[in-house]
Amino acid sequence: MSFLCKKRKSKTGFVDLSKTGVFSGGFGALRSFSSFSQMASSLSPSSFSTQKRKYEVFLSFRGEDTRNFTDHLYDVLNRRGIVTFRGEGGLKRGKPISKLFKAIEVSQFAIIIFSKNYASSTWCLDELAKIVKCRKETGLIVLPVFYDVEPSCVRKQMGTFKQAFIDHQKCFEDNIEKVETWRAALIEMTIISGWHLQNR
Repeated sequence: MSFLCKKRKSKTGFVDLSKTGVFSGGFGALRSFSSFSQMASSLSPSSFSTQKRKYEVFLSFRGEDTRNFTDHLYDVLNRRGIVTFRGEGGLKRGKPISKLFKAIEVSQFAIIIFSKNYASSTWCLDELAKIVKCRKETGLIVLPVFYDVEPSCVRKQMGTFKQAFIDHQKCFEDNIEKVETWRAALIEMTIISGWHLQNR
């Protein structure tokens, strides 16, 4: 399996990830999954600001889609001394989601790995809504990665995203505002500079 990773430019120009220093190894120049490893290995704690927070990176992802990819990224970040919290795997079973929200609040960066089944998880969508809120209120820096899914499908909620929201509207018919918050969060994330990792 090989991948092609393309840098996506922000439509608004609000965030230029190449200037954050996080991916100092040149994430935008990736051409394969192996070169992603080289990029991640170039990270170091000095890539981050001196503002001290409990976690330097919060990872939001859908495990069934991206487990190998995310495990690799998590391992590389930790080897580089970058304190990372995994959204899906960072809490023990039965723990309240408020614990996860707290982890987002005390993180400096959030890497969101959008995949085909990301929107089918209300857990992931709740994470996403919290990330958007912290981006506005605490200056959380967000780095979106589109893993084998077209950014336009995320933005317009097409394909698997469309079906996921049809299901959510049925389940949350008494709380449609929650569903609309998730929709707005997805749209907002697609206007930030990010990367599109394609299965070739």
